[in-house]
Amino acid sequence: MAKYREIPGGVVAPLGFLAGACACGIKQEGYDLALLLSNRPAQTAALFTSNQMVAAPVKLNKETVKKGPTRALVVNSGNANACTGPQGYLNAMAMAEATARELGLSSSEVLVASTGIIGQPLPMEKVIAGIKEASKKMGRDPEHGTSFARAIMTTDTRPKELALKIEVEGRTITLGGAAKGAGMISPSMATMLAFITTDATLPKKQLQECLRNAVKRSFNQITVDGHMSTNDTVILQANGASGESSLRGEGLIAFQEALEHLCQKLARAIVEDGEGATKFVRIRVEGAKREKEASIIARAIANSPLVKTAINGEDPNWGRIISAAGAAGITLDEKRLRLYINGSRIFEGGMPAYSSSQETQDLMRGEEVNLLLELGLGYADAEVWTCDLSEKYVTINAKYHT
Repeated sequence: MAKYREIPGGVVAPLGFLAGACACGIKQEGYDLALLLSNRPAQTAALFTSNQMVAAPVKLNKETVKKGPTRALVVNSGNANACTGPQGYLNAMAMAEATARELGLSSSEVLVASTGIIGQPLPMEKVIAGIKEASKKMGRDPEHGTSFARAIMTTDTRPKELALKIEVEGRTITLGGAAKGAGMISPSMATMLAFITTDATLPKKQLQECLRNAVKRSFNQITVDGHMSTNDTVILQANGASGESSLRGEGLIAFQEALEHLCQKLARAIVEDGEGATKFVRIRVEGAKREKEASIIARAIANSPLVKTAINGEDPNWGRIISAAGAAGITLDEKRLRLYINGSRIFEGGMPAYSSSQETQDLMRGEEVNLLLELGLGYADAEVWTCDLSEKYVTINAKYHT
């Protein structure tokens, strides 16, 4: 296992990265626009939402990533620039062009991201003014990383950032990351917005593979409300500032492990900050014939409002869990099923595995709940992380638009 240690700095912890943020008035209060800059070209890997309704920045980024290395990123919160027609795409291009002007780059080197309310045009005067202001605040102190993480928040209650140092092949490599997300979380590629930087040297194809592997085991195994966003984006930039030679062998393995750790910590932070959440819930399905089938069942349980509300009420209503699994569309054998809640066997052989309800009353108390469902059909497994569903979630989303 890679030996890595957590350090401050977030996205600016790796060599050669700077960030700047400001409040330009897209949101009613707080930072809402940020820039990220690499002082040298960075190989770029990215994953985007598989939602058929795709925001303008995602459309633009797909083209930008194909063109080659990138240098910068501009991101705004408070407005998703999604479902905004041709003008929305032009506005995304204008953000890239304005950033390029301020930072002395080509617009083809600039990535764009937006998050917030869908269907409203971007207030471009505010956005352009914000780009100018943020460009004057660029730096690589830890507070610059935190400001970047704050500027990308919408309904998040706290910034989500992390940085790691690892020793590989006789040199030090650093990874940094920031993510946002609290609601509309059910990724199918990546999730919400997540930006990862590293001073490692990797060819683009290898970088993309590393990102895909890390996302599969992190962002792609979380759900808050089963709703996939139009703007979901994960971007990984590697500028090679730690050394010119590409990582290979054990060095590459160490990098992959660190990247997965970083993504998992950010993914868990999103679930823990889920809108109205009071509990982190880990759902593991084992003994499936295929991994995909295990994943389908785990997600069916994780996205069940009845299961999530029972967990919120600390009610070990295991019938809801078994019912959600049975309705997932995967052939099961009731007599082979075993269900455990926080390590206690609750259901086995088609019937309860306890003598009285008194034994189950305390199983869901505490801030973390672990559900394990054994299918007894094969050797494949899957895990999904989610949170409970509270009254506060309804309140937040009933009032979000206004």
